[in-house]
Amino acid sequence: MTAESLSADLSGMPAALTALSRRFPRWDPFAALPALLEDEPASVRLLGLGPARHLCETAAARLRRAGVGASADFSSSAEEPPAGPETLVVGVSLGGGQRELCTVLDRYVARSPVIVLAPDPDTVVARYADLLVPLHAGEEAGGLGCRAYQHAMALLLLLGHRLGAPASGSAQNLPGLLLRAANATGSLLESAPEWVPEAARILDSPHGVHLVAPSERLGSAWQGAQTVRRGPVRVAHVCETGEWSHTDRYLAAVTDYRALLFAGSAYDERFAEHLGQLRGAFVAVGPTPGHERVPGAELTVRYPGDGDADVSLLVEPLVAELVAAHWWHASPR
Repeated sequence: MTAESLSADLSGMPAALTALSRRFPRWDPFAALPALLEDEPASVRLLGLGPARHLCETAAARLRRAGVGASADFSSSAEEPPAGPETLVVGVSLGGGQRELCTVLDRYVARSPVIVLAPDPDTVVARYADLLVPLHAGEEAGGLGCRAYQHAMALLLLLGHRLGAPASGSAQNLPGLLLRAANATGSLLESAPEWVPEAARILDSPHGVHLVAPSERLGSAWQGAQTVRRGPVRVAHVCETGEWSHTDRYLAAVTDYRALLFAGSAYDERFAEHLGQLRGAFVAVGPTPGHERVPGAELTVRYPGDGDADVSLLVEPLVAELVAAHWWHASPR
């Protein structure tokens, strides 16, 4: 893994998303779903580790809002909920954590229907799938799975819709959503020289960087934190926006607190006010309810479609990934 390979992986995102959009409608990754399920599943258990688990959290939350009993669990968990044909199991791999995922999926083979989303159809975990969904993200030389994360999010949104989660906004048309995300990703990459160095300067702290996001998009923060930890090997923390004032606020009182805020929470302004009182600094990504920018942000990063939550789920992690690549290029590693 090198900073150059990560940058190459990120620059390939628009083309990879566009290529994925063009697979539809001839390719339907979930065409076999009716044959796999005798009836609507009584429960859906989504499994993964790291950013993959947080993808599962996003998908599970949307299914629960539709009245489907869905959970997102660590694939390393020793818990063994009842298995049976009425429980749909979905395993998500972005390339890592396969040992744990294989172990947990082995409990469900021939007992519950199993769907596996994986970057490579020849990967070991694919052997446990009744339905294998390749991510079609291409080879990522950087090894951090940034494109895999983006494609897995899109395909989990589609799976959720097939299982009854409401399709809102641009996600009603997945190929269209993918093209919008490709355009927004390309816009961020093109404008990166204008904002990445400044964002990296603001967020640089001996105490690490904090990534803050609303609960429904917390996966964006975790994906960004994982890239910062594994690429330039810097300290990175994650917190939910509304919870921040009850937890991380106390860290801001005793550290040089720098945050990357994925905006859109009803609690953005409270976060900004409290952090300002504690003399911290933050970079905001996207608009906040009622405002084009979060008051108090030292820098705001915008991109086309950032008012659409589904576009944001696919695109906004790139902001943190580009900052991570910048830090990595500047480090002696």
